[in-house]
Formats: sequence, C-alpha cells, structure tokens
Amino acid sequence: MKIAVVAPSCSLHPDAAEAVRAIAATRGDAEIIIHEQCFASAGHFAGPDIQRLAALREAMADPGVDAIWFARGGYGSNRIAEAAARALPDAARTKTIMGYSDGGFLLAAFDRAGLPVAHGPMVQDVLRDGGQAAVHRALDWLVKRDPDALEPGLAEGKRAMAFNLTVLSNLLGTAIEPDFTGADLIIEDVAEHEYRIDRMMFHVTGSENVRRCASLRTGRMSEIPDNDPIFGSDAESIVRDWCGRSAIAFGGHADVGHDAANRVVPFGLARD
Repeated sequence: MKIAVVAPSCSLHPDAAEAVRAIAATRGDAEIIIHEQCFASAGHFAGPDIQRLAALREAMADPGVDAIWFARGGYGSNRIAEAAARALPDAARTKTIMGYSDGGFLLAAFDRAGLPVAHGPMVQDVLRDGGQAAVHRALDWLVKRDPDALEPGLAEGKRAMAFNLTVLSNLLGTAIEPDFTGADLIIEDVAEHEYRIDRMMFHVTGSENVRRCASLRTGRMSEIPDNDPIFGSDAESIVRDWCGRSAIAFGGHADVGHDAANRVVPFGLARD
C-alpha cells in the first residue's frame, strides 16, 4: 500500500519522518512517500498556502496513492480547505485521508464533498511518549482496517465524526461545515482554559446543524491551564451542561485526544 504524507499546516520534523519510515520498513506492508513540501517553511507554515495546497492536490490526483496521511497539525489547513475540496480529481475518491487537530478543517471539507476521511494519529505523533504505538495503530487501520485501531465506542452502521473542539467551533457557519445529522459527534481539545471550553460549547451547541447529531461524546480535554479565579466546573461538566441546555444527548467518553493514545474514528463508517 502506498501512503502519501503531506503537511497542510506546519512543517514535519525530520526525526519524525525518519522514525516513521523505519517503522514502515519493519512492517513491510506500506510504502510511506513523504512529500518534500513537508519540510518547507514559510513563517508558521510548511510553505505558503499555494505550495501546501499543490502538494495535497498532487497526492489526491495520483492514482498510485492509496491513502493520504497528514504530517502534523498546528495551524493552517483552514486556509486551503475550501480550495482543496473544489473540483476534486476522480482519483481522490479512492483514497482514505487521515489526520486530526488542525487537519479537522480538511476532514470536514472532504467529508462534505463525499470523500472517505478519518480522525486518527499523524506522522509527527511518533515523537510523543508512546508514539510508535500510535503510528502502528494508524497504519493498522490504513492498511488492514484493523478494528482494534478504532475508538471502541463506535457503533456498527452508525456515522461518527471527531473534531478538536476549537476547530469545530471555528468551522461552523463556513463553506466547509459538514452535515452532523445522526452522527456520533466526538470532541477533544488540549491546553484550553475551562472558560474557553465553556464559550466554545455555547457556540457549538447553539448550532442547529450540531443539534441534529445523534449524540455528543467527549474525548480527552488535556493540559487545561489553571484559571484564576477557579472556574468552578471541569471539562466534562461543561460539556454535559451545554448538551443539556441544547437537548443534545450526551454520549459519554471517547478514547481520542491530543496524545499517543488517540484512536481512529472513520467519518464514513456508515457509508462503508
């Protein structure tokens, strides 16, 4: 299986590229093609918008590529997401596209366009504690569709979607907003104050589109900074409260987050 790696947001660390190539070599079931654009730099980004978009579109149009794997998150994929989902090449419809964090903007745009996408570990995650397991989990699903790589709460035949809460809040009302009707919607975040989580949940649960989801589950809200004064509610309580205010079923916990334990959530499960 040939997997193309592109960086729609920030640059990939060379150590991560080397480590993932080594893992793939020991497995022998995937050829990892890391686009040179992954190492480009233009301020915050892995190259200017036009370069990042071109690399992504090149991989999408290549009939020899079976899957597209995002190098890392950061910030920037929203700047190319609408253009990336426009006038899609036929070959794009045969590929699975996987990432998370800031890559959620592209997952949303491509899901809206009918492409198979999944929230799941990225290449840069190999540098986290437990990162090798995360890479194996990603490849197990991309190559073999191993069910052990999936978030265990996914229901067979039920559509699921997973987003970083900050990304989800910011994509609502845009041209790339997907349809949440009937979905098991999963959220996670990292390094956000509880008052910010509360504010984003106000926005997210106020969306009529989001209110059509079947349920909302929360993954890990990690590395929450201390607040002065103490906010008074933890992340789960905040999510439960806003679900209750909005008549959204709170579905409990999900094994996703900004860490090496992050599980795979295919958006197209109901379509597979």
